[in-house]
Amino acid sequence: MTRQADYCYVGPAELKTLVRPECRGQSMRSPADFDKWAVTRTAAELSEPFTFVVDAAGVLRLAPRRSEHVVCAGGGPVLSAGEISFREESGRWTVDEISNQSTGYCPDVSSWPAVAQALDLAGIDRPSGFTHEVVFRRCHSCRQLNIVREEDFVCVFCDESLPREWNVDTPER
Repeated sequence: MTRQADYCYVGPAELKTLVRPECRGQSMRSPADFDKWAVTRTAAELSEPFTFVVDAAGVLRLAPRRSEHVVCAGGGPVLSAGEISFREESGRWTVDEISNQSTGYCPDVSSWPAVAQALDLAGIDRPSGFTHEVVFRRCHSCRQLNIVREEDFVCVFCDESLPREWNVDTPER
């Protein structure tokens, strides 16, 4: 598997203290792994999105929706992170909706290829990209994290211009 970029955890430090080996997200290395996991979920669980990460090895990890991404990842860097929902269609699992919504890792939309490879490995049909894209940028002036809406690359905290390139965990120059 080709590695794209590692995203380090940039969220609140206190959430990283929740990381425990037994709490990591369930690894989906094959269609059998996903099928085994899916049959243990209730209809109510399957009706809600799940927290996901693609770990540094390129493996999809799933956890309940309200789980922290950093816990799902076991505290390590990821290739992508977000929320995902599934539906069963003609006896096959497919992604219903998927986003890169993770304020703990703030992955760029360009992380999609890692997600696509991980979903393919797990045997899950998928769309051609995130169904909901979130654009994260850090302001060079005030250092606040921003979610860019409607292509408006302006910091909501200090009104400075935001960079067009992803820069959430990069040090200031």
